[in-house]
Amino acid sequence: MDFSAVKALTFDVFGTVVDWRTSIAREVDAFARSHGLGLDGHAFADAWRSLYQPSMEEVRSGARPWTRLDDLHRESLLTLLDRFGVTGIPEEEIDRLNRAWHRLDPWPDVVEGLTRLKSKFVIATLSNGNVALMVNMAKRAGLPWDAILGAEVARAYKPQPRAYEAAAELLGLAPAQCMMVAAHNADLHAAAKSGLRTAFVARPTEHGPGQTRDLAVEPGIELAADSFTDLADKLGC
Repeated sequence: MDFSAVKALTFDVFGTVVDWRTSIAREVDAFARSHGLGLDGHAFADAWRSLYQPSMEEVRSGARPWTRLDDLHRESLLTLLDRFGVTGIPEEEIDRLNRAWHRLDPWPDVVEGLTRLKSKFVIATLSNGNVALMVNMAKRAGLPWDAILGAEVARAYKPQPRAYEAAAELLGLAPAQCMMVAAHNADLHAAAKSGLRTAFVARPTEHGPGQTRDLAVEPGIELAADSFTDLADKLGC
């Protein structure tokens, strides 16, 4: 398949670039130890993530005005602390735990792969994470983005078309000159509907050892890779 027209790669981040589940579990376990709580970090991480799409859907549906992901995450965290029976935590410590999403670790292949891909393409985030979250994550993890784009910039949460279209516009490119890279087939199908090219990178343990979805690329996605370094190989970087 000919990808010679592609000038930019736009990346989903949570799950594709960073291992959110392991990272959040680590932070929750540390939080639990410091407060003498019997929380299971992985169970808490899964519960927190389960509120991710429902919280954004309230914004996508127009039920509430634009709200950045940091604020949605904090609302979800308060819900979970109550559900898990955790009380009496100072506000500043709740804020620190909420910012665990700013401190997610990349998958092992990511920094090398992004560095190689950057030698040939513009590389940018196209995440539902807000700008401060993406910047802080990149600074900590050494992610060499050329631009931070996505939901907050577009004022639209994926999979709304505007999220994808705005990224191409801001890069001064046609959608077909951008390739969306993600570990989630649904994200890629939505990007394709907006005219972007598509590449699937498998992350079979994003949701833990029992993951059942997004284990393989689906029909209609143009390129599949096992890692960012494999993607770099396939795109000639």
